[in-house]
Amino acid sequence: MPQYFGQLHTTEPAWSILEGVQTIQQSDRHILFKCGDPCLSISVLAPNLIRVRMTPTSEFLPRRSWAVAQADEEWPTVPFEVREKAEAIEIETEQLRVVVSRNPCRIQCFDKSGQPFAHDADSGMGWRTGTIAGWKRIEADEHFYGFGEPTGLLDQRSKVRTNWTSDAIDYDVLTDSMYQAIPFFIALRPGLGYGLFFNTTFWSRFDLGAEQPGVWRMETQGGELDYYIIYGPEPAKILETYTQLTGRMPLPPKWSLGYHQCRWSYESQDIVSKLANEFRQRRIPCDVIHLDIDYMSGYRVFTWSQKRFANPKELIDNLKQDGFKVTTIVDPGVKYEPEADYKVFDEGLKNDYFIRKTNGQLFHGYVWPDKAVFADFLRPEVRDWWGSLLNSLTDVGVAGIWNDMNEPTLDDRPFGDPGKKIAFPLDAAQGPSDERTTHTETHNLYGQMMAQASYQGLEKSRPTERSFFLTRAGYAGIQRWSAVWTGDNQSLWEHLEMSLPMMCNLGLSGVAFVGSDIGGFAGNATAELFARWMQVGMLYPLMRGHSALTTAQHEPWTFGDRVEKICREYIELRYQLLPYIYTLFWKAATTGSPILRPLLYDFPNDPKTFTLCDQVMLGSSLLAAPIYRPGVEHRAVYLPEGSWYDWWSGETFQGPIHILAHAPLELMPLYVRAGSIIPMAPVMQYVDERPLDQIRLRIWMGTGEFTLYEDDGHTFEHKTGAFCTTTYHVCSKGQRTIVEIGGREGNFSPATREVIVELVGVGEQRFVDDGAARQLTFEI
Repeated sequence: MPQYFGQLHTTEPAWSILEGVQTIQQSDRHILFKCGDPCLSISVLAPNLIRVRMTPTSEFLPRRSWAVAQADEEWPTVPFEVREKAEAIEIETEQLRVVVSRNPCRIQCFDKSGQPFAHDADSGMGWRTGTIAGWKRIEADEHFYGFGEPTGLLDQRSKVRTNWTSDAIDYDVLTDSMYQAIPFFIALRPGLGYGLFFNTTFWSRFDLGAEQPGVWRMETQGGELDYYIIYGPEPAKILETYTQLTGRMPLPPKWSLGYHQCRWSYESQDIVSKLANEFRQRRIPCDVIHLDIDYMSGYRVFTWSQKRFANPKELIDNLKQDGFKVTTIVDPGVKYEPEADYKVFDEGLKNDYFIRKTNGQLFHGYVWPDKAVFADFLRPEVRDWWGSLLNSLTDVGVAGIWNDMNEPTLDDRPFGDPGKKIAFPLDAAQGPSDERTTHTETHNLYGQMMAQASYQGLEKSRPTERSFFLTRAGYAGIQRWSAVWTGDNQSLWEHLEMSLPMMCNLGLSGVAFVGSDIGGFAGNATAELFARWMQVGMLYPLMRGHSALTTAQHEPWTFGDRVEKICREYIELRYQLLPYIYTLFWKAATTGSPILRPLLYDFPNDPKTFTLCDQVMLGSSLLAAPIYRPGVEHRAVYLPEGSWYDWWSGETFQGPIHILAHAPLELMPLYVRAGSIIPMAPVMQYVDERPLDQIRLRIWMGTGEFTLYEDDGHTFEHKTGAFCTTTYHVCSKGQRTIVEIGGREGNFSPATREVIVELVGVGEQRFVDDGAARQLTFEI
């Protein structure tokens, strides 16, 4: 190891390594391997899912009430075979085979054809003071994805990724810890893929061959090694199982899929009203206006400024009449204000809901309201209380909650003064009385539990209407409670480019409802940057423009007529695509599939897609190749196997092929797979401006199918069957293309509408949709 000038030599404690298997015990789903006092347990939960636990002691830790993974006992029992041999014990399901070597105790996994994956390296599993770790082999041509929202490019091989929620302000390609701490990844190589969820809320880290090429390491400061291996072999199956394990997103309100406008801050209700009028007068579609911290009185959570927002209900009612929904920011810091009749502080103090130091003193830090204390969201009664406080917002019509600063983030002195970031004391007690633990174990869960409190609170205060939730911090399973955005980015071309792999990796981490601040939060976007970012933003599952207090205005019309026209056209395209996009959300809610995804998701056996991070798929039909550098009007585009059509010109290409795409400022290269069926709506100024009285099916020649999902878009009635699906098939043979429309299935009846079936480049046919099956023929 090289020694740098002036650097003192260090000696790290040696690892104790798991030794040989001495005895074996088997039950209906668990196999226990005793290696002296240390124990190894392998649980078979599904044909493609096993759980591995190793403890240096003879006892495994109890399950926590806040555990994000589905309990072992909740999985249906599956058949598997255990074979004891002289050198190893084999465990086999219908999809994989696990081999546990007896001496030393090591785990090897194989698919049915004998291909290895997730093999323990020589070190196997080990522990030393304060840390427990496992080492595994990196196979040839293996690539790593997920890890929440890592910065940089898509593939994380040779990187180190730390799981510790952090305020990653001014993040760049070298930033490690981010707002989201999701210790899950997908490893992929041609013909084989697997996922690994590291089931620890403590500080943890993955070293993906940075320290030791050919070996990746996972380590945690928790008391045992606990991880799940999910065999694919394809990403879609891995994510389906992973989200079955950690939960799937609920179907959001359809209006939340429209365009969101935000700024820190629209500081008065008059300014908000003028902003809304500007959108409607300029005919730029928009559904949601976000209110940042200045709507509050002195930044006290759950209050309204009596000067700047004197009548919030009147404001929100007026906005509602114009088709706008309002989302308000909520921070976890509660202003420390004794004897000021501040209800939130008084109630929290009276009921002992705030986090304390080990000496019993209230812990405090400085955030927007200056000296602040923090609720213990690990306790169910505190989450219930916090959720009830949201009534102060929902009672006046707020429809969405934006949880910010919840890594948690705080300073050691008032904001605005020179200070430094501080953390909660790691020994501060948190959790219910029967599971009392410390912040060391709960830090990564803090934002997650705040999001859960918000979600469950609005279930009670808005019981008939779906609400929108957004959070900056989270842990594995955050998709159950909230959408996520990539935090405080900057108005830089590099951040525009980086938004794509960040969101793709979030999607590959089970978080489908994701976005990035269009135009960049910090700094001033140029007109060209903003136009290109709005084009990319049309693809984001969460399409939100946002900018910071000290920056120039970033609304679509502030960059001149040319950019305003570009913004309008791409936001309009977003609204036209909403039937397609809403169906993608339904698929995400039912299968865990990402909405915005890297090409490797749909083409997992094409190595050319493995490191391709500047092209994305919106669903399985649309491929976008955005421009992310100034002055660029041409770019290389890779089209995988199959036939492809240029969305704009209709030109056809036969993949796999690299092409040079022309992309003047008004155009983002966009391509469609042959056989695609894209349902499109008329342009509306907001989602529910009028019933969907016309739907256009754009169909490209080839063979394919698409199932359109529909419900009322805003209530929970879909949960009791009030939804419908319509499946479309297309088949082109010679000079004839046949479009088959299946009969509508389900208990929801859409409004009467005209359906225009357009075979792109050939012609169109129309009919009034009565839900009946029909067949259309197009002759070339």
